[in-house]
Amino acid sequence: MTPGLKNLRPAKPTPPAKPEPEEMLDEGAGAQMSLWDHLDELRRRLTWAVLALVIGTSIGIAVARPVLLYLIEPLPDGAQRLQTLGPTEGVIAYFRVAMLIGGILAIPMITYQVLAFIVPGLTRRERRIVFLSITPITLLFLVGVLFAWFIMVPPAIDFLQNFQNDLLKAEWTADQYLGFITALIFWMGVAFETPLVFFVLSLVGMVTAGVLIRNWRIAVVGASVAAAVITPTVDPVNMALVIAPLLVLYVLSIVLVYFGARFNRGETA
Repeated sequence: MTPGLKNLRPAKPTPPAKPEPEEMLDEGAGAQMSLWDHLDELRRRLTWAVLALVIGTSIGIAVARPVLLYLIEPLPDGAQRLQTLGPTEGVIAYFRVAMLIGGILAIPMITYQVLAFIVPGLTRRERRIVFLSITPITLLFLVGVLFAWFIMVPPAIDFLQNFQNDLLKAEWTADQYLGFITALIFWMGVAFETPLVFFVLSLVGMVTAGVLIRNWRIAVVGASVAAAVITPTVDPVNMALVIAPLLVLYVLSIVLVYFGARFNRGETA
C-alpha cells in the first residue's frame, strides 16, 4: 500500500447543528413547557374566555327584552306571555336570554382562546392553519344557531304544544321554555363547529378518518347523550330532531378529516 493511500481516511461526519432557541420556539415550544406552565396558560386562557362572556352578557342585558319577545314568537296566539312560578324566575329567565346573547357574541374569543391553548405545541405552519380557521368556525356556529331556530324549533314547539291537547293543556313557564330554546340554539351552534374543528385537527396530524370510523359507536352514544341534555324530553320526535343532525355532522367530519389527512401527508412528504 502506498503511503499516499495509507493516509486516506473517511471524513468524520459533521454532527447536525443544534437549533437556536428562537427556531425551537417556532417549531413547537409548547412541548418544553412544564405542568405548571400549562396550568398557568390554561388559567390565562380561561380568564380571557370568561371575561369575553361577561362582556357579551353585559351587552345581552341591554338587548335581552327584544330578543326575548322574538324567542316567544313560535308560541301559538294567546300564549305570548310566559308564566313565572317563583319570585325570581322572571329575572332568571331574562338573564338566561342575556347569557345566550353573551355566549354568541363571545364565541370568536372563546374559540381563539381554546385554539391558542393548543398552539404552543404546534409548528409555525400548524399555528397558521389553526388561526385561519377561527373565522370559518365562528361562521359555522352561527349557521348552527340559525338551523336550530328556523329548522328545529318550529316542529319541536308544534309537537310539544299539540301533543294530546284534548287531554293536556300546555302552559309552559318562562324557565322551562327558555331553558329548552336557549340550550337547543347554543349547543346546536357548537355542534355545527365540530366538522371544521376535526378538519383542522386532521391538518395538523392529530386525528384520522380511520379513528373516527372505528369509534362510530361511541359517536352514536355521544349524540344520544347530547340530545338528552339539549332536549330534556323523552319523546322520540325531539330526540330524533337533535340526533339526526349530530350524526350527519359526524359523517361530514369523517369526510373532511379524510381529505385533511391526505392534504397533510402531501404537505409533509
